[in-house]
This record gives sequence, structure tokens and C-alpha cells, in this order.
Amino acid sequence: MSEDAKLTQRVLEELKWQPSIDAAHIEVTAHDGVITLTGHVGSFAQKCAAEKVTIRMAGVKALAEEIEVRLPSENKRSDEDIAAAAVHCLSWDSFVPHDRVKVTVEKGWLTLSGKLNWSFERKAAANAVAHLKGVKGITNDITLKLRANAKSISEDIKTALTRSWFSEPSDITVTVNDGDVLLTGTVHSLEEKRKAAWTAWCAPGAIDVKNNITVL
Repeated sequence: MSEDAKLTQRVLEELKWQPSIDAAHIEVTAHDGVITLTGHVGSFAQKCAAEKVTIRMAGVKALAEEIEVRLPSENKRSDEDIAAAAVHCLSWDSFVPHDRVKVTVEKGWLTLSGKLNWSFERKAAANAVAHLKGVKGITNDITLKLRANAKSISEDIKTALTRSWFSEPSDITVTVNDGDVLLTGTVHSLEEKRKAAWTAWCAPGAIDVKNNITVL
């Protein structure tokens, strides 16, 4: 059995193992460590869970996630109901500043907009509405305010990478231009690549993060 075939089998078995995912209609293919997920699931939450499960698996270098959300009849909601539920959830989330995030819904697709100070607030807003019934997908158009100079952002990110899980942080290069962060270099897993990006997003003043790190 080829390495791609073995990886395909491991990913599919792990997806089927997860109780939060109905993997009956998910198909997995692998090519040189790049996993493609296709098929369909019954909720956006399951789609997100399938992505997270796949990313953390050893041997996965990249992920193309093309799963479709097909809502069962009992989970379908009107756009008005989804919007109202989203506003309610955002208002109860302590990480999301009050009345700073706007919600629009079209045919089950939810879009968040507004301007916040921190990336964790932006992520919290998306997480707050990801499990709502009737949601087919989320576009997070929330932007962040520029708060620090490039040198400060770069140094903060390098320090955070050094003290975290990276045994060889020197393999990652951080370049900053007006709050736009570019990560390059190498890591040993797709999960490490994602964690490096999240570390960069946590830096005060990081407006956008482009992750060009290569998985060995």
C-alpha cells in the first residue's frame, strides 16, 4: 500500500471515529501529503470539525476542504431566524465587544463585519455562531485596527514562537509591513503551521497574516 493510500485510510478512520462527525458521505483523497475532503455533511459545525480533525493528523502537509453542507429539513431556518440567533449569541459572548460586530445572512450563509482590536475577538465572533442551526457557511469580514509598529510586531511574534511549542523557531522567518505579517520557513506538520499562524495573529497590531510556511 502506498503512503498516500495509508494516509487516506488513517484520515478516513479518524473522521469515522469522531462522534461529532457523520462521515458516511465524506470522501478522502491524498497526494504527496495533501488531503482533499469532498462529499457532504449535515451541518457547518460538522464541516469545521472534519477540517480540524484532518489538520492535526501526522503526515498531513496541506488540506483542500471541499465538503458541502446539506441541511436536513429539521435544521433549516429562515435567514431572519439565523440572524436573530447570531446577534443573540454574539451578545452573550464575553470575548466579543458589545455592538461592534454586524451580521448579515443570505440563503443560510452568514457574514460577520465590523472592526475590532484583537484577532482573538475576531475568532471568538466566528466561533460564537458556527454551531447555529441553519448556517451553511461563514464569511468573517471583521477587520482589525492597526495598533503597533512593524518592528514591535515582529519581535513580539518571534518571542512568542520561541517560548511556545517550536523546538526550532529559527526555522520560521517573520516579516511585517504596516501590520501585515508574512511567515516563511519550515515546520514538521500542518498543525504546527496553523499554530504558528495563530501565534502571529495574537500579536498586538497584527492586521493580516499570510502563512507561507512549508511543511516538511
